[in-house]
Amino acid sequence: MSKRENIGTGSPWEDKVGYSRAVKIGNTIEVTGTVADDKGELIGGNDPYLQTCFAIEKIESVLGQLGASLTDVVRTRMFVTNIDQWEDIGRAHAKYFADIKPTTTMVEVSQLIDDRYLVEIEATAIIEA
Repeated sequence: MSKRENIGTGSPWEDKVGYSRAVKIGNTIEVTGTVADDKGELIGGNDPYLQTCFAIEKIESVLGQLGASLTDVVRTRMFVTNIDQWEDIGRAHAKYFADIKPTTTMVEVSQLIDDRYLVEIEATAIIEA
């Protein structure tokens, strides 16, 4: 059986809700829903492009802690509060993934955990064993 490695941020929500920022088992890494939040501060204001960029950079950071990078991402899932902003969100996603081209899903949701968040992104990465 493969060793399980959990990465946390120390956020109080991790213990309250019972989740990790990322989990690596074998050569697969799952990154939890990631928003434009830095220690309680909203990054990017009301700009979906900037929020998306920051969320992807946070994903990139945690992947790095597990020996992976964005080039290892095979799937992203984007939950957005206003699908009419898809072009800005998609442009930000393409900034990081245009050459990688993971599978992706973008769906509109009625709201995220904080009304200021416009997008939440999950990622799956697979690294060479």
